[in-house]
Amino acid sequence: MIRPSPGPGAARLRTVFMGTPRFAVPSLAALAESVDVTLVLCNPDRPAGRGRSMASLPVKEEAVRRGIPVFQPEKARHPDAVARIAAEAPDLIVVVAYGHILPKSILDIPRLGCINVHASLLPKYRGAAPINWAVARGETVTGITIMRMDEGMDTGPMLHVREMPIGEEDTAETMFSKLSILGAEALREALRKLREGTLDETPQDAALATYAPMLKKEHGRIDWSRPAGEVRNLVRGMTPWPSAFALHAGKTLKVFSSAVSGEFGAAGEPGEVVALGRDGIAVACGEGVLRLQVVQPEGGKAMDAWAYAQGRRVATGERLS
Repeated sequence: MIRPSPGPGAARLRTVFMGTPRFAVPSLAALAESVDVTLVLCNPDRPAGRGRSMASLPVKEEAVRRGIPVFQPEKARHPDAVARIAAEAPDLIVVVAYGHILPKSILDIPRLGCINVHASLLPKYRGAAPINWAVARGETVTGITIMRMDEGMDTGPMLHVREMPIGEEDTAETMFSKLSILGAEALREALRKLREGTLDETPQDAALATYAPMLKKEHGRIDWSRPAGEVRNLVRGMTPWPSAFALHAGKTLKVFSSAVSGEFGAAGEPGEVVALGRDGIAVACGEGVLRLQVVQPEGGKAMDAWAYAQGRRVATGERLS
């Protein structure tokens, strides 16, 4: 159990926050309302967009708006970063989607330890992309785990858990937004338990652990030999990036929306276009048929699949690979 020491209480805890993407912004806002956030660490600004201009990061923007100092080291384990954090003499470090495994030299700094807001029901989906992989693998429930960090990758004891359903129409993109808000709520609840001295630790069962590796472009490649339902889950899980994709006429065709079709009995070979219509391009899978609804051709914009089929003169019997 993590207990605050007697004194001013958790509401005045000196806290360092570490996070970078938009997912982490609600948690930073919730934290700033509950404790004294003295420093925010996020990744360095990077060039973005076609103009490759420097883009300010969402967490940095929120910290600046709130008047919280920001530090952007290339690597958290660099001695300068460790020294900067230690200089704050934090009681607590809160990490949300920071993207780095913290070394022991940082884990040992705060007297109450380091806690992480992780977007899965641990020990399932440890790793960098838990939301994407939970959707891509057809999970119907996910959630947020507040955990005390150790030197492993999402292996520390669990402190607080909140569940959330994954709807049939949810994608990784919609779940990012929902879990971002839930993460902030769960963090508030964990801080309340910390103030009350009731924040219990539950060890993870390593035998139940699954992993959610960092996404790569090739993870979106569609295998048409898989059942149609699995392919649809991949489409949902890889949206918006890296996007599920196949090859048509030797060029990449991204798929952003699809539906399993129950209209066909014995269909064609996996990857074969078996029907065309205003409701999309029907493609045979290893089991069942998937109707592509929204696609994006290589070098083009996202469009209705029927518009793509008309513009490219797609015909039944053609193959996607």
